[in-house]
Amino acid sequence: MEFALARDPIADPAALELAEFVPFRLNRLAAAVSDDLSQIYRERFGLEIPEWRVLVTVGQRGECSAQHIAASTRMHKTRVSRAVAGLEQRALLARALNAQDGRELRLHLTRSGRRTYEVLVPLALERERKLLSCLGAHQQRAFREALTSLEQSLGLSSDE
Repeated sequence: MEFALARDPIADPAALELAEFVPFRLNRLAAAVSDDLSQIYRERFGLEIPEWRVLVTVGQRGECSAQHIAASTRMHKTRVSRAVAGLEQRALLARALNAQDGRELRLHLTRSGRRTYEVLVPLALERERKLLSCLGAHQQRAFREALTSLEQSLGLSSDE
C-alpha cells in the first residue's frame, strides 16, 4: 500500500496537514503555555488550572458571579463550581448574596485570597513577559492584534 506524501496546505487548500492546521496549532500552543504557567500556581500555591482562572477572574473584578466566570473563561459551569468550592475550602474565596438580586451569589476574594492574588499576578505577568521575549516589540503588538481579531471574529468580547 502506498501513502501519498504530505501536501502543501497553501498550494493545495483541500489538503489538511495537522501540524500546519491553525486551530490545532492554537490548541497545542495554549496547552503548552498553560502547562508552563501552571508551574507557578500549582507548585507554589497548590492551585489547579480551574482554581487559578477563578481566582484571577474574581481578583481582577473585585467580585463577580460564577456565571460570569464560566462565560469569560469558557469553562464548563461544573468545573467553575468545583473550583469555587475548592477555593472556599481553602478560605481564598467567599460567596455573598447579590444585594440587587437575592437569587444570585457574588464571589469575592477573602483577605488570604487577595494576598495570594497579589503575589501570584506579578509572577504570572513575569512569566508572560518571558514567554513573549522571543518576539520583538512589533511582533508582540501584531500577535496581540491578531489574537484580538480572532477573538472578535468568534464573538468573544474583550470583557470575557
